[in-house]
Amino acid sequence: MVAQRPQVPTPGGRLRRAGEAVADPLKTAGVPADPHAVSDHPQSVVPYLKALTELFGSDLHCKVGSPPRVRIDGRLRKLQAPILKPPDTEAMVAEVLRADLREEFARTNEADFAYSVPGIGRFRVNAFRARGTVALVFRRVSVGAIPLEDLGLPPVIGKLALEPRGLVLVTGPTGSGKTTTLAGMVNLINNQREVHVVTIEDPIEILHQDNLAMISQREVRVDTEDFASALRAAMRQDPDVILVGEMRDQETVRAALQAAETGHFVMSTLHTTDAQETIARIIDFFPPHEQKQIRLSLAGALRGIVCQRLVNRADGLGRCVAMEICVTTGRIAEAVADEEKTSMITELMQEGEYYGMQTFDQHLVSLVRDGVVTIDDALAVSTNPHDLTVELKRVGLVA
Repeated sequence: MVAQRPQVPTPGGRLRRAGEAVADPLKTAGVPADPHAVSDHPQSVVPYLKALTELFGSDLHCKVGSPPRVRIDGRLRKLQAPILKPPDTEAMVAEVLRADLREEFARTNEADFAYSVPGIGRFRVNAFRARGTVALVFRRVSVGAIPLEDLGLPPVIGKLALEPRGLVLVTGPTGSGKTTTLAGMVNLINNQREVHVVTIEDPIEILHQDNLAMISQREVRVDTEDFASALRAAMRQDPDVILVGEMRDQETVRAALQAAETGHFVMSTLHTTDAQETIARIIDFFPPHEQKQIRLSLAGALRGIVCQRLVNRADGLGRCVAMEICVTTGRIAEAVADEEKTSMITELMQEGEYYGMQTFDQHLVSLVRDGVVTIDDALAVSTNPHDLTVELKRVGLVA
């Protein structure tokens, strides 16, 4: 499914319309314009967050010895702003860090949390120390969920979101839009099902307001100790749908599988690149003597895997998402359960168009054919550039 051309989803804000100019990052920081200047007073982070939002950037980096930088369409661009000094980043972390996290930051030298600025936006923040000084990275996130149809995602994503039970995984590298996709799925559930949704997030990024559904959003280290304990507790909260922000360890994976097997619909994420690797990663959380049983449990619970990568658009208006989609059919379940057949999953996806399945390379061919991405950019993100080249030649897109 090709991302819609009239609107370009940005990684954490409103939709940028095709043809809408993006301001020059050297002119929008709202701070002194000399990039070589050193400020005499500690700087607030708010002007830089405003610049991040106005530039449709995804991330803001604040580090001593460098001016702030904004990631725009994958490139890390310098803002025209004074070079940051230690008092600047110390003041920034004091400005944004919640009181309950200050002791943890002093002890561990890192902290994850969410931060909102009225009229500007909501951000996921990681504060850390580098070479003895404070640094911060802000990820821009949507204040509210973007509907799936506005994201230009295939209809099968909506079908997976409305499964009554089982496990759906959204995977991909950091910054590939997993949170945005999951929020769109929760939004669809919220608008169509009278259910209780429990989300467990670290931190809460996108806020949901109750509609047909009742949504209880819990933040790790604020509302609960960790993912695994929150997932166990969720089973006593009369949930219909459970969203686990990330499956990071064996205990969380086990609890998610048990929830899915006992009639709940569970969604979560992994930092894996494709469907086949996702299956392997889940199995590898467990010791060898448990893996056969875990394969059987996963084969019975899994409803689908959605893998994402972002690709530069040919028109220069940001990036679009390339997706690999695996929907659990009888043959897919058999391949998950049998280690010797797991390698067949890619082939089964290639043959599964009827069910809404596609491999990354199949989607990339479609994006190239429709002029959404260039051949070079498609090859740059392909799982197997040689195989993609062969397919592009077969359909007449490469001589």
